[in-house]
Amino acid sequence: MTEIGMYVLDTKSNRIGEVMDRLNGHLQLRPIGGGVEWDCHPTDTEPPTPEALLSERVRSRNKTTRTRDRMNS
Repeated sequence: MTEIGMYVLDTKSNRIGEVMDRLNGHLQLRPIGGGVEWDCHPTDTEPPTPEALLSERVRSRNKTTRTRDRMNS
């Protein structure tokens, strides 16, 4: 069972998201680091590999750092 707060790979869009809620038989996923949520059917998800999850966290952190640095310049 997919729990709120878990990270899953949406196999249709090939994106990793955090499960925020369940609504009308779908999962609402949010990108790591925040952003616009999207709906995904639970059968279209699988656990991300540790490498893919780490890569997405690093990508998100780098994006946040670059944005913050531009704002402070």
